[in-house]
Amino acid sequence: MTQQQSKIFPPEKTDLHPRNKHRFRYDFKQLIESSKELAPFVSVNKYGNESIDFFNPDAVKTLNKALLKYFYSIETWDIPENYLCPPIPGRADYIHYIADLLGSCNDGIIPKGKGISVLDIGVGANCIYPIIGVKEYEWNFVGSDIDTTAIRSANKIIDSNPSIKDSIECRLQKSSTNIFNGIIKTSDFFDFTICNPPFHSSAKDAMEGTQRKLKNLGSKKQKTTVLNFGGQNNELWCEGGEKTFVQKMIQESSRYSTSCFWFSSLISKSNNLPSIYSELKNANAFEIKTIDMAQGQKISRIVAWTFLDKNQQKTWKLKRWK
Repeated sequence: MTQQQSKIFPPEKTDLHPRNKHRFRYDFKQLIESSKELAPFVSVNKYGNESIDFFNPDAVKTLNKALLKYFYSIETWDIPENYLCPPIPGRADYIHYIADLLGSCNDGIIPKGKGISVLDIGVGANCIYPIIGVKEYEWNFVGSDIDTTAIRSANKIIDSNPSIKDSIECRLQKSSTNIFNGIIKTSDFFDFTICNPPFHSSAKDAMEGTQRKLKNLGSKKQKTTVLNFGGQNNELWCEGGEKTFVQKMIQESSRYSTSCFWFSSLISKSNNLPSIYSELKNANAFEIKTIDMAQGQKISRIVAWTFLDKNQQKTWKLKRWK
């Protein structure tokens, strides 16, 4: 490999979390060995490396199937046509950084096992966050979504894989205006919540964002925009975009201040942070953490907050993280 090629395709993605299984370049021979259906999508690119066409939705979905099978022993995984097919490395990063956050409250030891409960807001048809969390840390998950098709798809994935079947529960959010209300039960205690909120504020913004991404990636297929990672409207946009969604989440979270240790959400746009911090101050959050993440050219961050004071945190830890 030449120096130029090495720069374009570094052997290790050092911007990913140290425990992320996807830090190293994909070994397509190994992936194909575990998932034969990937083979037709793999070819040698202009840099002399094996790869897939990331503008091809079928190739992207088949790669995800192979990654989930090879790295997480998920034998059966699929999603309905046009539903979000997320990049797995970034999803894994969120899980690992949240694990570190729990560990920082537990004398540096990451709490593992079925005693740890996680709520995934917007689990989607793909069920990726719960899969990774169960496989990496043996946590229990509840996944919520407002889309009945997404819930059916996630349940099908769960039921088809015995290794995760008893660790993930899906709940339908019946109200499009609620996030935690109607999902968190009085008997629930979650050690943290996660969310990848709708990024865009309208369908038009979502389409324009996709066109910009394709252009930045070097695609010449601009006449008909193809969402190579898919996504339904509720997965990609909501009125007011991520800022409004997360502000609503913060307002609702205060009603469940003793039902969850850490609430969290991804924040893609840094210019949304001031209003989100302001909302957290108004909600009287006791502690706020901002965790930076980066995948290639994309910069993102997790904002996490808790309403538990130090004594309440200590009691929570002693009761649940033994």
